[in-house]
Amino acid sequence: MRICIITTAHPRFDVRIWHKQCMSLAKEFKDVHLVVADGNGNDTNAGIKIHDIGKPSGRKERFLKTGKIALAKALEINADVYHIHDPELLRIAGKLKKSGAFVVYDSHEDLPRQILNKPYIPRIFRKHISSDIERYENMKVKKLSGVIAATPHIRDRFLKINSNSTDINNYPKIDDIRFCEDWSSREASIGYIGGIFKTRGIFETLDAINGTDIKLILAGNFAPAELESECKSHPAWKNVDFRGYLNRNGINELLEQIRLGMVILEATPSYIYSLPVKMFEYMASGLPVIASDFPLWRSIIEEAGCGICVDQTNPEEIRDKIKSLINDTETLKEMGKNGRKAVEEKFNWEVEERKLIAFYKKFEKK
Repeated sequence: MRICIITTAHPRFDVRIWHKQCMSLAKEFKDVHLVVADGNGNDTNAGIKIHDIGKPSGRKERFLKTGKIALAKALEINADVYHIHDPELLRIAGKLKKSGAFVVYDSHEDLPRQILNKPYIPRIFRKHISSDIERYENMKVKKLSGVIAATPHIRDRFLKINSNSTDINNYPKIDDIRFCEDWSSREASIGYIGGIFKTRGIFETLDAINGTDIKLILAGNFAPAELESECKSHPAWKNVDFRGYLNRNGINELLEQIRLGMVILEATPSYIYSLPVKMFEYMASGLPVIASDFPLWRSIIEEAGCGICVDQTNPEEIRDKIKSLINDTETLKEMGKNGRKAVEEKFNWEVEERKLIAFYKKFEKK
C-alpha cells in the first residue's frame, strides 16, 4: 500500500508528521511518501521519499498556489492513501478522492475554537469566521475516508460527521525522553519548554516569581517576536535563564536541571480540551507538573499523582504552590516517578502507533 502524506504548512521534520507518523507508517507499510513545501529539496530519509514542491513566498501564495502544486505532485505519486495535515488542503481532498484513493484528514487543532483567539483577526469578525470555517470543514470531512484527530475532544466532534474518526494523540516517544531519578543535580528552579505566547502563561509565570529567588529556565521561540522585548522588560526577567530553541538533547538536559515543569495555559476554548505535549514530556522525564486547573488536565494529574493544578490567572496562588513544593524533594521525587509510570503505561507514542497502524490496516483490507 502506497501512502502519501501531504503538508504545505509544516516543515518536513515536524514532530507529529515526520518523527511520529511517517516513521511509524514506514516500518509497517514501506512505501511512504511525504510532500512538503519547505524549499529544502527532494530527499530520501529512513526509506521515506520526500518531495519538495518549493517554499511559497508567504501565506497568500501558499493559500492561492501551493495547494494546486501539492495536488499535482500527489497525483503523480499515485498513492493508495492520501493523508492531509492542513485545513487549507481540504480544497484538494475531493480531487484526490476522485483518483480512487482513500483520503484522510489529520486535524491537529480544534480550528473553529482556535480562530476565536487569533490576535491577527479583528475580534468583531472572529465568531463569524469561526462558524464559517466549522461549516466548511464539516462539509469536506463528511465525504472523506476518515479523520485522525490530535485529541479525543476533536475526535468526538468529527465522529458526528464521519464515523471513521479516531484520536492519535501527541504523546512522547518513551526513548526520546531521559528519565532522571537523580535529584541531587536539580536546582531549585522551574522550567517551561515550547512556544512562548501570552496565552501560555508567560506573564503569569513571571509575576509569580517576581520578588523571589526562584529561577525560571525558559526554552522556545517567542510569538510574536516582539513579545520577547516585552518579557525582558518585566522586573522578574532577572530570574530567567532563557535558552531559546533547543534540540531534543538540549530539552533533556533542561528537564534534568529543574524541579517543576510549568504548563499554565489560559482557559481558551482550544486549550481547555488540549493535551499539551510538554506536560507529558515533563512526566516522562520524571518531573512533576504545575498545570492549569482544567477538568481534563486535573483528571490526568490527580489519577497519576504527578503534580498539582492551579488557578492559572492567579500569580499569587502559583507562587505559593511553587514555594510549597520546590524544596520538598521527597514529594517531588515521588510525583516524578508517578508521572513516568503513567507515561510508560498509557501516555506514550508506542500506544498511539498501534492505533495508527490499525487505522491504516482498514484501508489495506478494502
